[in-house]
Amino acid sequence: MAAERPVIGITLDLEDGGAERYSRFAWCALRENYLSAVATAGGLPVALPLFPQLGLEYVARLDGLLITGGAFDIDPLLYGASERHPSVTLRPRRTRAESALLAAALQRNIPVLGICGGMQLIAVNLGATLIQHLPDTNPTTLPHEQPNPRDEASHGVDIQPDTLLARITGGARRIAVNSAHHQAVGTPGRGRVNAIAEDGVIEGIEDPDHRFCLGVQWHPEFGIDPADRTLFKAFIQASGEQA
Repeated sequence: MAAERPVIGITLDLEDGGAERYSRFAWCALRENYLSAVATAGGLPVALPLFPQLGLEYVARLDGLLITGGAFDIDPLLYGASERHPSVTLRPRRTRAESALLAAALQRNIPVLGICGGMQLIAVNLGATLIQHLPDTNPTTLPHEQPNPRDEASHGVDIQPDTLLARITGGARRIAVNSAHHQAVGTPGRGRVNAIAEDGVIEGIEDPDHRFCLGVQWHPEFGIDPADRTLFKAFIQASGEQA
């Protein structure tokens, strides 16, 4: 009998309805390659609705948690900023729900993988601050909202030694990534930086106090670099192990 696949909860996005949208009423969305990346790596993907009050009950049934990205930002108040950049878009219910799921996952010590906005949520949970709009902070940075398609590489990131990500990628020094973000981690707080872009922007962070709590700013679900598939395999493997 084949071993059971680890159950991986994947956070959904929540969209407002509208006359010219998918539905006139609020609806949830999830890009398919999040699901297929988990399934291909050996996990059983399950989409998680955004109910903050049910975070503990959801996580009690999971072996791992994947916090996805989206076209929104974390409320600057959560990392101590007194002003909000005009480009910042909030989705309070999603942030509350994902924060509840993250807290419950860390309490149970199950593996957590954060992608793009999910990485930023992990960072803020670790006391990090965020740069609210990269082009304003440093106009000479790389185009982190890449003009080419998301399934193509945009730039390289340098994997930092002596990190969980370095162990997962087998000591790779640089990998190619895509890029779809206008914000980034400013100061990492208690987090350990595990990847840095060519322009110095922080591209990955991990929690040194948990066995697997790791976030990356790029979108490994597109599988652009072999290291992306390796990351998903490591996440699923860790989710199948007893804490």
